[in-house]
Amino acid sequence: MNTTNDGLAPAVRSILATAAERSGGNERLAVEARPLEDAFAAAEADGRVPVIAEVKPTSPTTDGERTDDPVELAEAMVAGGAAAVSVLTEPEHFGGSTVTLERVRNAVDVPILRKDFLLEEAHLDAVAADVVLLIARFVGADLPDLVSAARERGFRPLVEVHDADELALALEADADLIGVNNRDLAALEVDLSTFESVAPDVPDDVTLVAESGITTPSDARRMRAAGADGLLVGSAIVDAAGEFGDDEASDDDGKGERPSEGTADVRENTRRFTRAEAEGEP
Repeated sequence: MNTTNDGLAPAVRSILATAAERSGGNERLAVEARPLEDAFAAAEADGRVPVIAEVKPTSPTTDGERTDDPVELAEAMVAGGAAAVSVLTEPEHFGGSTVTLERVRNAVDVPILRKDFLLEEAHLDAVAADVVLLIARFVGADLPDLVSAARERGFRPLVEVHDADELALALEADADLIGVNNRDLAALEVDLSTFESVAPDVPDDVTLVAESGITTPSDARRMRAAGADGLLVGSAIVDAAGEFGDDEASDDDGKGERPSEGTADVRENTRRFTRAEAEGEP
């Protein structure tokens, strides 16, 4: 493991310390992945914005914990037109689990992204998914080996970057599926111009995903105009309560549990993003 962690927020440092202590799977996986690029192409052909909708119980940047059934959420997202679903499997800070990913992958037929902090090859073998997230900043010089290891198992590696240096590292590792995270992991602040600054240097033959901070259909159109082939959208789909656009669901009882928004809201919120270009909603 070779990480570059200078200046990271304390919460991120804690996540990485925990991830470094986690073991991997008991045996090497061989996966027949559902191709993310094909799912994006099918969405485009149907007039939909390719959206990876995210299932996560909680995170260091949100309050409380969601109590919805993740399978029901995923099914609602797919019904709303999501091209793929992201599932958090980091347990301590995000409340995720590999069991949840297995349940979701068995329930829907779209590609499933495993979103976690994978720092070594053994971490890839914890659970079968279609796409695995590799964060360039956290694995550093080990990135080429991890990209190769993921492909050898059948995974599609999504390499996450935040700036030009990390993009260069991803391209040197032969990454052809790249995500640009608009969230600065040093301060945990979001700036959509991050994607706009990095995207022009991404080769045309790379599938490019905009991640974080996409809270409205207008944001979705902005990222698409800047070159995003697909969008990773989380809180704006699951936390927007009733009237679309609330960044966070309110904690009505003060007990730290975010109330279920119901699968109808999740389906409709997903649809607003997948139809953002066709219907031009604000």
